[in-house]
Amino acid sequence: MDDYRGYDAVGLAALVRGGEVSAAELLAAARDRAAEVNDRINAIVVEVEPLPAREGPFSGVPFLLKDLGQDLAGYPTSGGSRSLSTTPATQNATVVDRWLDAGLVVFGKTNTPEFGAKGITEPELFGPARNPWDTDHTPGGSSGGAAAAVAAGIVPCAAASDGGGSIRIPASACGLFGLKASRGLVPSGPLLQEGLGGTATNGVVSRSVRDTAAMLDVLVGAAPDGPYLPAVPATPYADEVGQDPGTLRIGLCTSSAINPQPHPEAVAAATKAGALLESLGHQVERLDRAPFDDEALARDFLTTWFAYAADSVVQAKAVSGSGDSGFEPDTLVMAALGRATKPVELVRAIENRQLHVRRLAEFHATYDLLLTPTTALPPPRIGALDLPANLQKAQKALIRARGAGLLRFTPIVDQLITENLGWVPYTQLANLTGRPAMSVPLHWTADGLPIGAQLVGRLGAEGQLLRLGAQLEQAQPWFDRLAPL
Repeated sequence: MDDYRGYDAVGLAALVRGGEVSAAELLAAARDRAAEVNDRINAIVVEVEPLPAREGPFSGVPFLLKDLGQDLAGYPTSGGSRSLSTTPATQNATVVDRWLDAGLVVFGKTNTPEFGAKGITEPELFGPARNPWDTDHTPGGSSGGAAAAVAAGIVPCAAASDGGGSIRIPASACGLFGLKASRGLVPSGPLLQEGLGGTATNGVVSRSVRDTAAMLDVLVGAAPDGPYLPAVPATPYADEVGQDPGTLRIGLCTSSAINPQPHPEAVAAATKAGALLESLGHQVERLDRAPFDDEALARDFLTTWFAYAADSVVQAKAVSGSGDSGFEPDTLVMAALGRATKPVELVRAIENRQLHVRRLAEFHATYDLLLTPTTALPPPRIGALDLPANLQKAQKALIRARGAGLLRFTPIVDQLITENLGWVPYTQLANLTGRPAMSVPLHWTADGLPIGAQLVGRLGAEGQLLRLGAQLEQAQPWFDRLAPL
């Protein structure tokens, strides 16, 4: 098992190609590790009977899909919701086909909050996923099960997705590397295009930069039914790893209007990353305030998020025939808030994205990258973000009375905002603007919990981010730092 955990996905694939190990032996090792630890972290929630490995760059490497938006024909994609937990997918998602074509051996699906709507992974359907670094704490979300599985050594990297930080947040919480790609670079289809209006994209969480780079090579490129013909670079992303990133000018910002007092460990994560970058020859400048209106961005983000929650409930009911009992109260509240949103408010929130794009572009006219903490707090304890009991009671009463739209005038809305964004105020910028961003695991708290540093680049800056990520990985290695599970 130590030998298995000592390799990343690229390394395991090389062993298979060289005949030093078989796909069956790797799958057995992954399943053995899952049997050893999954009861303690609740990362894998659906078992999958693997298909024979296809020939590809990752042939024979064990892999896990996220149980949200990554359809595998014959298996339900529950999205963490009771309403969809027994409805099998009829065809593969485009990205799933690309992972299978790369030779990955899918043997399970990972835990996620209902419809991916939170930065924690505590669905009522499956129960909470737990952080391998300390199982009393969350692994983040919404790709929390994926990150927990990777950090626990079940697989070297796992499928993830990111609509508001859902790759970077769990990467930060679990001491992993996570990259969200630019809008349109990775296809979604065939059943869903432009997830969350183009703010969401698929990817992976991994223990090495080269794994993420090679996985990006597997995923990128147009699909026949896709909305874009993305500009894919002439050379593979894997070739960026080890290349000199040059001397970069980086703006460091830890302030947030959503959370005016980020935890000292979050500030330390960003400032230590800035110091490391300076030691590598980069120019790092401290910014007194965010180079964009993060409070307005949060309002725009949540306006669209609530509207999509409403649509998710409607679509799930249409597919499954489920009533309100098939959904969590928080989801029904968000859906009610979405239904209560006026059409002009939704259109304005969508159109405001261009304002945020322009402000970030103005920043990038001077700086190559924006450096922030990935999260404003260390990973919270399981249950710490639950609504207080009195608000839960009021919430359920209003839902039963069909008066949930009135919730926009109660403290529940403020609580939902705090719950969803208070500990993760930095990540939505890259989603609404469509820019690439990565979380790099360079800091652990005094209690031994990871907390990442985020870097946001210009549109199409994936290569630059991968070069810099690899440089940081070499300067301060993290691969051999294993969770004590």
